[in-house]
Amino acid sequence: MDLQLVVSMLGAIALFLFGMSTMTDGLTRFSGGRLEQVLEKLSNNVFKGILMGALVTAVIHSSATTTVMCVGFVNAGVMRLEQTVGIIMGANIGTTITAQILRLSSISGSGNLILTLLQPSVLGPMMAVAGIVLYMFITGGNKRNIGQILIGMGMLFIGMNTMTESVAPLQNEPWLQSLFTAFSNPILGMLAGAAITALLQSSTAFTGILQALSTTGVVKFNTAIPLILGQNVGTTLTALISSAGASKNAKRTALIHLFFNLIGSLFFLVVFYVGNSIFHFAFWHSTMDMGSVANFHLVFNLACTALLLPFRKLLVRMAEYLVPGEAELPDSSAMLDERFLSSPSVALERAHEAVLLMGTYAQQNYRAAIRQLDAYDTKAAERINETEAALDKLENALDNYLVKLTSRAPTAQENIQISALLHALSDFERIGDYSVNIMETAAVLSEKGLSFTDSAKVEMNAITDAVDEAIDTALACYRSLSYEQALRVEPVEEVVDLMRDALEVRHIERLKRGGCSMEQGAQFVELLVQLERISDHCSNIALIVLRQTAPQDDLVHVDTHAYTHQLHHGHNPDFERMYIESKAKYFDSLPSLKEELAAAAAKKE
Repeated sequence: MDLQLVVSMLGAIALFLFGMSTMTDGLTRFSGGRLEQVLEKLSNNVFKGILMGALVTAVIHSSATTTVMCVGFVNAGVMRLEQTVGIIMGANIGTTITAQILRLSSISGSGNLILTLLQPSVLGPMMAVAGIVLYMFITGGNKRNIGQILIGMGMLFIGMNTMTESVAPLQNEPWLQSLFTAFSNPILGMLAGAAITALLQSSTAFTGILQALSTTGVVKFNTAIPLILGQNVGTTLTALISSAGASKNAKRTALIHLFFNLIGSLFFLVVFYVGNSIFHFAFWHSTMDMGSVANFHLVFNLACTALLLPFRKLLVRMAEYLVPGEAELPDSSAMLDERFLSSPSVALERAHEAVLLMGTYAQQNYRAAIRQLDAYDTKAAERINETEAALDKLENALDNYLVKLTSRAPTAQENIQISALLHALSDFERIGDYSVNIMETAAVLSEKGLSFTDSAKVEMNAITDAVDEAIDTALACYRSLSYEQALRVEPVEEVVDLMRDALEVRHIERLKRGGCSMEQGAQFVELLVQLERISDHCSNIALIVLRQTAPQDDLVHVDTHAYTHQLHHGHNPDFERMYIESKAKYFDSLPSLKEELAAAAAKKE
């Protein structure tokens, strides 16, 4: 075997593997996370799980990727351990689709134009050229992703065709025949299949290489069977590696994948070899071609699923036995599992959920801090600080996660979403900070034995209620990405600004007439500043949602400052209506300054 042949064969394998990776990435981007979302949401029934696992794997051409996604979902707490069994079984079936596509190489054209076009030597270059045109020269929509898919498929077929041509001279090599004769030993064959698949981290790639070698005529059933059974075991290594450092249930998910493939492979290894020793199968020493390799791969995985489906609960119990103990509650940062980074759309969805959790923490702390103004409690203050620490931890995790996601070459639309997430998490984090400041003001008042006057308490209750509505509406609009709810935030924020200015003037009047001390006045004004800043961040969150949901010709996309200026100067009837409603609810119901002064004078008399 000369050096040129070795280099040609290695290059063909490299092109084949890169083509598969390129195609998988393109298909994942093209799906926009929809396949992963279906996988997550429609797997409560085991038969649906098998169907979904097979569908997703058939599309992305990687059972290992599907299983790793399951490990990530379980680690994040969005999928139960039992749900993964069906998906894993389905993934093993779905991974056989690539071998069925590659068997087109064995179809003879025989003068038929359609069959000739299906030959890898023709189909591969055609797909690659079409893909390059879409990828490089045509913009808009999903054309770039479709182009990447076609480029990947083209390289896959070209690599397969080159592999077939490279191994053709080996058909008369004695060492190759001796090698495959050795693989007829079931233990050696399984170990070789497992080792090569683990090295390639793709059972599909191993099957494709075996299909190419089958064209030499040296691949027989008795040598291919242990190799194919072994590759089913080797493919589990990827999920096992991905579960390292994950939760107990995530480790159990990877073990279920290992048990399913290992038990199925060993069972059928015994069936085939014992059966042959008794019945002497006629096909045992027959030569396999591309089609028979693909068909055996499919039938074997279908048989494994049928065999182990009734024992799915036993697989779960075995995994729980080997990884003992109660499953941990998922850490809040577990939803940012790095396994999701391979699918930017899923990673963005998880990041959105994490930002929502930040918003929930911030809202909880705001409400807890406001209660501290009425009756300061040390234990409640400790809980506020604990929640703030969790919020800061989640912010750091999100920052790092989104930075890593930007290195995965996201699309222009995904980059816009990443930017929006970074702005939103910053706003929620600042709301949490200002809530802690409010709690600290309450601590100062408590330590010094100070309290606000009755008038000041009424005013403080009114503005804190308005800010609470701003936070609640901002969080709700961000949760559902609702354009209508986002529009309701700015009118409330404008009322808070009005109240801040008015209440500051009223409090100065109280200071002038001796209605409260300088210390009380300073703390009251400090609270007004914190509350106004919180409402500003609520407005920022609403603007983020508006930019994501407003019509493309809306001013908010062009200049947010001009947009808010337009709102505040009477150019939007809906804004004016909502502003008047909020003003009547929170500000107009307060006694006027004149009424307050009259009441104070009457009290002195």
